[in-house]
Amino acid sequence: MEEEDGIEENSASGGEGSRWVDGSEVDSETAAWVWPGENEAREGQGYGSMRRRLVKKPKRVDSFDVEAMEVAGAHGHHPKDPSVWQTLALAFQTLGVVYGDMGTSPLYVFADVFSKVTIESDVDVLGALSLVMYTIALIPLAKYVFVVLKANDNGEGGTFALYSLICRYANINMLPNRQPADEQISSFRLKLPTPELERALNIKETLESKSSLKTVLLLFVLMGTSMIIGDGILTPAISVMSAVSGLQGELEGFETNLSADAVVVVSIVILLALFSIQQFGTGKVGFLFAPILALWFFCLGSIGLYNLLKHDITVLRAVNPAYIYFFFKKNSGAAWSALGGCVLCITGAEAMFADLGHFSVRSIQIAFTFVVFPCLLLAYLGQAAYLMKYPASAERIFYDSVPGSLFWPVLVIATIAAMIASQAMISATFSCVKQSMALGCFPRLKIVHTSKRKMGQIYIPVINWFLMIMCILVVSIFQSTTDIANAYGIAEVGVMIVSTALVTLVMLLIWQTNLFLALCFPLIFGSVEFIYLCAVLSKIEQGGWLPLVFASFFLCVMYIWNYGSVLKYRSEVREKISMDFMLELGSSLGTLRVPGIGLLYNELVQGIPSIFVQFLLSLPAIHSTIVFVCIKYVPVPVVPQEERFLFRRVCPKDYHMFRCVARYGYKDVRKEDHHAFEQLLAESLEKFLRREAEDLALESNLHEMEFDNLSVGSRGSRTRSGDGVEELRVPLMQVQRLEEVSTSTSEDGVSILPSSVMASDEDPSLEYELSALREAMDSGFTYLLAHGDVRARKDSFFLKKLVINYFYGFLRRNCRAGAANMSVPHMDIIQVGMTYMV
Repeated sequence: MEEEDGIEENSASGGEGSRWVDGSEVDSETAAWVWPGENEAREGQGYGSMRRRLVKKPKRVDSFDVEAMEVAGAHGHHPKDPSVWQTLALAFQTLGVVYGDMGTSPLYVFADVFSKVTIESDVDVLGALSLVMYTIALIPLAKYVFVVLKANDNGEGGTFALYSLICRYANINMLPNRQPADEQISSFRLKLPTPELERALNIKETLESKSSLKTVLLLFVLMGTSMIIGDGILTPAISVMSAVSGLQGELEGFETNLSADAVVVVSIVILLALFSIQQFGTGKVGFLFAPILALWFFCLGSIGLYNLLKHDITVLRAVNPAYIYFFFKKNSGAAWSALGGCVLCITGAEAMFADLGHFSVRSIQIAFTFVVFPCLLLAYLGQAAYLMKYPASAERIFYDSVPGSLFWPVLVIATIAAMIASQAMISATFSCVKQSMALGCFPRLKIVHTSKRKMGQIYIPVINWFLMIMCILVVSIFQSTTDIANAYGIAEVGVMIVSTALVTLVMLLIWQTNLFLALCFPLIFGSVEFIYLCAVLSKIEQGGWLPLVFASFFLCVMYIWNYGSVLKYRSEVREKISMDFMLELGSSLGTLRVPGIGLLYNELVQGIPSIFVQFLLSLPAIHSTIVFVCIKYVPVPVVPQEERFLFRRVCPKDYHMFRCVARYGYKDVRKEDHHAFEQLLAESLEKFLRREAEDLALESNLHEMEFDNLSVGSRGSRTRSGDGVEELRVPLMQVQRLEEVSTSTSEDGVSILPSSVMASDEDPSLEYELSALREAMDSGFTYLLAHGDVRARKDSFFLKKLVINYFYGFLRRNCRAGAANMSVPHMDIIQVGMTYMV
């Protein structure tokens, strides 16, 4: 445990040396072990000092920690670089998943801009075109393609991926359950700063020491996530309505006087169909997405080039940014309002980063640079050229600029492209909610995995139907894409500002970028995004309040859940059972021990939870083998299966009690059935017992060697220096274990130990424990669950009582129950109620 964790964990033990909690803790007399050669680093204040301050050393390495290190080294997860053709194939696939939202923006950008500014001269068209061109070049191309995509978390992108990356380098997680063994996961991969840069170290220590900064950072991340969920509501509404609006004036019943109602009805029907097919999963139709979007981008580019050459090629003058100045000088307040429409041209830019986990950085960069960016520029150039000749067509500029013979094919492609863009945003919302749940920031909901191959393809029924109802309400109330666009921009710009702030922190803390360059990033891109934010905030009365309401609602839900969960965890830490009490009970635990394995689920990574006493008091007998199971999410995308479990022994051997920490990443899928989980857990427990026996035999052998060396040394020279004595105090077993791990070349995970210290199958204590374990397995598994109620203490202030007793209590009562969330069989469950006073 790191220092902050120790503050919470030691609150129950009082720091007494004779009172320990489980096998992972060390008596106060035990000397802390050091890495070989570290004494030399202590001589100065150089790199070694900085290294020790950044990575706090565990006091000891237990047998399973060593096993985790061995596995991590043997099963290094370093995928090969994809070939050129594989990268090009991925780049083609990104068109259907990543760029749908941005690709459909030409449907409504100029229509929204010129609803605020009337076209009176060439300056109006050229100024708006110049704004759009430089916005696309600056934000998606310069910011995301060349900078933000590199700030990925082992290939994963998005707001929570950035947060988890920062959490690995600085212990800022609000839930104090981090363990030193987590850093041995192969996907953790910390990078230490160079000796010259003390700045990253100072930032890390500042973040870890001030709880207020942790809270502010968490709120910032939750706000960005809330706005992404708001995008999931507004994107389907505006995309589908923009595509359907092309029917105005083309079909009977879609004339001007009836067009609004007809467009709304058709849009609602398409939205109902879109959300109804979510339960079947995007994988069923995913292979169609890329070709359709590729055809859509081809239509955008070719139609734009046709209009540019036919109507007015002089719009290329918009490359001169001076037209932006002329545009604002001529239209002043109206131009500021139109700026909120220009920001719609980069909607979906965050998807390039959020969907990174399904592709690669290089594929997304290639697709945007060579396909999306040129096609979008040609589309806007073509529309501007058409407006130079037909300024009255601004309201439905996209469909008016399409040649007559191509109208119906383009309408069909545009409608399908809009649905695909909506699908991508809906899927991104599902992913955000799942990551929030994994990091303890969202109530537990049912998650359906729709693909056996792609773990990221999920379906959350409650969120799906909520999005559908909200989309239908938005379309029914606003009834025009212009009004929805007023609301749309706020959520999009808010997410971009959050990503800019987090990437800046990554630059300073992790990349250790030059201070000048690191500050240029927020100064340039943050300033542009802040200007856009001010522009869209001016539309609050015209519909901009809607995303703020959505974001505020989800922000409150996520923060209240996180706040209540952290208080509950701290209460469990405070009330955990002392080892003195367990030793007084004896190996029988004060009751009968019957064959069987009891899996007691709890959230503690150390210590014995207080709910265990309730089971001892409520049940007439307790199982012969008790395993305290902690389902824990670590700040990495995926934890390899072979590194899933950490075992430690709790109490002396004759108690047959163990702790199992099952570690999952925030992208991991927990879809194994209880039989597979039980079998994997039992195999891991048996492996742990064998490894423990090997370690004890090795320790005994090394102690004998230590005494022999001490005896020889005392006879050879009684004037040894102090350094030699200090070296004898170092637990040699730890160094030997690390040497064994580093020299182990066996691929099946069996460590190479001297034959004299190998744990023999004839070892009576090991054979006894293994036979007892097998007998317990034959009797079956029982799941011991706590049905906890969380209440604020009577001396708490009013707001805390309101939040915990009513809001958090409501969320706990209506979220997915623990038994269903952990996929355990109902016939094998024993539940005991308990109230946590926080």
